Amino acid sequence: MEVKIGIQSVPRELVLETNSSDDEVAAALEDAVAKGGVFTLLDHKGGRVLVPADKIAYVEFGGSEPRRVGFSNL
Repeated sequence: MEVKIGIQSVPRELVLETNSSDDEVAAALEDAVAKGGVFTLLDHKGGRVLVPADKIAYVEFGGSEPRRVGFSNL
């Protein structure tokens, strides 16, 4: 699943692929915001991404789609 994280005062969003379900991502985000701690996600390669919860502007996540190749509009 692709996760996009917007961080306050940073012009670009952080985009990563994770094997976590959308419920797991939502639970981790809610827990980090409630405790004022750090939002932690594991990417699909086993790396860990840490973002301070008070600096998160938004988190967008959803199912992954296969990437489109080519120039046609099918």
